[in-house]
Formats: sequence, C-alpha cells, structure tokens
Amino acid sequence: MSLLYPLTIALGLIVGSFLNVCIWRVPRGESIIAPGSRCPHCRTPIGPLNNIPVLSYILLGGRCRHCRRRISPRYPLVEALNGLLYAGVLWRFGLGWHTPFYLSLVSSLIVITFIDLDFQIIPDGITLTGTAVGLLAGGFLLQDPFLRGEPLGVTASLIGAAGGFSAYYLIALASRGGMGGGDIKLMAMVGALMGWKSVLLTTFIGSFLGSLLGIFLMVFRGKGRKTKIPFGPFLSAGAVVTLFWGQELLRLYLDVRT
Repeated sequence: MSLLYPLTIALGLIVGSFLNVCIWRVPRGESIIAPGSRCPHCRTPIGPLNNIPVLSYILLGGRCRHCRRRISPRYPLVEALNGLLYAGVLWRFGLGWHTPFYLSLVSSLIVITFIDLDFQIIPDGITLTGTAVGLLAGGFLLQDPFLRGEPLGVTASLIGAAGGFSAYYLIALASRGGMGGGDIKLMAMVGALMGWKSVLLTTFIGSFLGSLLGIFLMVFRGKGRKTKIPFGPFLSAGAVVTLFWGQELLRLYLDVRT
C-alpha cells in the first residue's frame, strides 16, 4: 500500500493534465484527442518535457516557454486536486473492481466544476454517461457510501437516479429557470453512482456551501439576491464530501439526535 499511494497520485496528476484539456476544449466544441496540448495564448504545441504535471508549471515560473505569457494557476491546481482525490478514493474504498468507477467520478466532478464556473453549463456527455454507468454498475461493483464495504445495489441506484432527476426537475420548474438542466442530470448521475441517500446529503452540503458564498458576495461584493451563481461546483463538492465521509456524517447526525 505504501507504493500504491504514490503511484495512484502520479496517475491522478497525469489524468489531471488531460482534464485541463477537457475543461478547455469540451465547451468550445473542440476535439479532446487531437491536436496535442498547446499554449492557450500562442497555440504552440507543448513538448513532453514542458508538460509534466505541476512540476513543469513550477520550473517554467507559470509561463509559456515560447511566448512567455502567464499561464493560469488553474492548470496545476486541477492536476494536484485530481491527484489528491485519487489518493482519497484509494484510502476510502481500497483497490478493487469498483476503483476505476470512483476515480472516473471524481475526475468528472472536477471537469463539471470548472466548465460550469466558466460557461454556466454542465456537459450532457459527462452526466448522461455517468448515469448510465451507475445504473449498470451500481448493483454489482459500487459500494454504498453510508455502509462501508456494502454493495450499493440495483434498487438504490435506480431510486437514486430517478430521485435525483425528479427532485431537481421539480426545483427547476418551481424556480422558473433558477435551476438549469445540467444540475438535474448531474444529480441523476450522483444518485445512480452513489444512491438516493447521497442525493439528499449532496443537496444539503451543496446548498450550505452555495449559501455561504451568496452571503459573502452580498456582504463584501455588493451583489444582490438575484446574482446568478453556478450551482454545479457546489453540488460537485457536496458529492465528493458525501463519497468520502457520508457514513461518518450520518453517524454524527444520528449521535446528535440521540
């Protein structure tokens, strides 16, 4: 296991570099396969030695080697975050057939977060695929975040997907556009991969975090209540917290009640 963690983090960093490509190209309708990585400013291809996750950014001082324009610190942030979350998946669920599904989930949530921040959209290609995978694998390979080591089950996956979609669809109708279709499909994916209880906890955590930001913007930035804030990043954060600590949070809640 001592060797598995460095290897898992390294894999997360490498995949994180690819996630940066997806974050940039998917909302712009560009291919994520070709051409290779390029500077976002001068479009010069980035060679392998200049494309080492996190390390290359530090060695180059956060600038393109060719045009010397500054590169956003988001790139190493995404890579490092993905590496840490991969280590978290290994810590939480161990190594097994379920591992690739949870690695894909946390990576998908990172992509969703940054695309939604930039464009206020959540790509259907991610959420619909994730929902389908969850429904297929939920009964056989995935674990219940609230019952460590126990299988999620087909029923919990189906109810989770249907419940997440239905609840957020009703919220979208009631809010008259305040909730987007991407959020609806995101919660269907969360429910399919993590079960109906995860939909509830993800909603609570996401709403709490979103409220904190809203209060901050109103108090310190002079924003009004009608200021639009993308909800996908908060739901994604809530889903990650639920994935890693759902069981502990449920136990804490029950202890407080008793």
